[in-house]
Amino acid sequence: MTSLICTLQHHQDDVNWCAFAAKLLATCSGDKTLRIYDARDFSELPFSPLTGHGYTVHCCCFSACGQFLASCSTDATTVIWSMVSGEIEAVLEHPGRSPVRICAFSPDSLHLVSGASDGTLALWDFPSRQLRRTGAVNDTTMVACSFSPCSQMFMTGSTYGDLRLWDLRMNQLHAEKNAHDLGVSCCTFAPSILSGGQVVQFRVASCGQDSLLKIWAINKFSSGAYKMKLLHMLTGQSAPVLSCAYSSDGQLLVSGSVDKTVTIYDAENAVLLYRLKQHERYVTACAFSPTSPLIATGSMDKTVNIWRLEDGCSGNEESAQTSIKGRASGGRSKLLVSDWSEDDVSQWLLEEGLEGLVDRFKANNIDGTELLSLTKETLASELHVESVGLRSKLLRKVEELKSDSVCLGIPDEFLCPITRELMKEPVIAAGELRSSIVCFIITLCLFVVFTQFFPLQTDGYSYEKEAIESWISTKNRSSPMTNLPLLTTLLTPNHTLKMAIGRWKTSH
Repeated sequence: MTSLICTLQHHQDDVNWCAFAAKLLATCSGDKTLRIYDARDFSELPFSPLTGHGYTVHCCCFSACGQFLASCSTDATTVIWSMVSGEIEAVLEHPGRSPVRICAFSPDSLHLVSGASDGTLALWDFPSRQLRRTGAVNDTTMVACSFSPCSQMFMTGSTYGDLRLWDLRMNQLHAEKNAHDLGVSCCTFAPSILSGGQVVQFRVASCGQDSLLKIWAINKFSSGAYKMKLLHMLTGQSAPVLSCAYSSDGQLLVSGSVDKTVTIYDAENAVLLYRLKQHERYVTACAFSPTSPLIATGSMDKTVNIWRLEDGCSGNEESAQTSIKGRASGGRSKLLVSDWSEDDVSQWLLEEGLEGLVDRFKANNIDGTELLSLTKETLASELHVESVGLRSKLLRKVEELKSDSVCLGIPDEFLCPITRELMKEPVIAAGELRSSIVCFIITLCLFVVFTQFFPLQTDGYSYEKEAIESWISTKNRSSPMTNLPLLTTLLTPNHTLKMAIGRWKTSH
């Protein structure tokens, strides 16, 4: 589920863009200003608003470390701001003095691209603030731009409707004509690089005036050729889609539309998860926080809404349940054993004819989670259950509870493959064809060579975080499902699965 946690109402005109850094949120507007907020409590910083532009500010973006903010405007400039002082560090004048509609940092913060209303592009060397190269597409306006996670190429979108892929020498690597009828509004690379065999793959989302949100695969072959393929066409909004953004793990995709809605998708499976209806006018901007489950959405209603993505648990799961054996569960009202309180455990012991253990379990504060983790050793050494027969009977009953979870209708994908229990903190263990975030700063050529000779050994499964961490520490970093060695022990939170589990728990 999602919840609206606050609405920012400081701008005096349309909000055109939102951008998150680890600790900051930046917004820009037709009122010529930028507003900077602390991402922890969304209080405005002392040096905000920033007032260096003479006309509408169309876009803003943070450098990777969040130390600098770039903003571009109809005044034909891209301004670099210090996020320490709020002072202007540099003013980059666009070649030809055309209004600048879009700007984007490379993930390594070595380059900055700006695109203008006359179809021109400027590639800036960011450390020196010097113009490096220029490019152009005739008879169009540049309105979208995003760098690949490896920082070696970038995608642009225009009002002509095409998506174009460029390298750092301003060579066009690929052009997807008519990607969106009537024009592209926004495009964004997913943060992951996928690799398999002779191919390196990137994912890109784009949206446009055709009311569609599209997900593309860009394949880079060892020959140097590029191919772009449409994977999904998302139709969750009924009017032009003006903005889109990936979450930091690439699992979620958010978009804002002229129909005043915000939609959130499972990006991998192209499934609509949520539709949010809070803005009173067009939703022009959206952004995920890189460090928290937060989304910012900006609108022509002059507001910025901050949303929190929850795991779906409402905390009110008080519907009566019946056990598999057909008898009432008395005071236990929660379906999941892991949610049982100490009193629930005591009641279960009484029902199972284990009343002699009630006082001992209460004295040791055994709740549902503790119950599921009991072993012969802990029963003997910590709970001092001396009877071998009693220990065996209890453990058999616990195993029945675990197997009952499947019979109760818990989807198998919600159960940890190691513990067979419902996951609370699901993580992906080096998902199939995923590279680690370290590869984001490796050049594309090196990445291709590396993956040709050292393919990633991965399993692509999700596990309970504590269970897989314990497995990795004791099983020599092998996959629990395939027994193949894991190239990396990097664990990525599976936010999409966690939300799905939460919704399932709420509905049951």
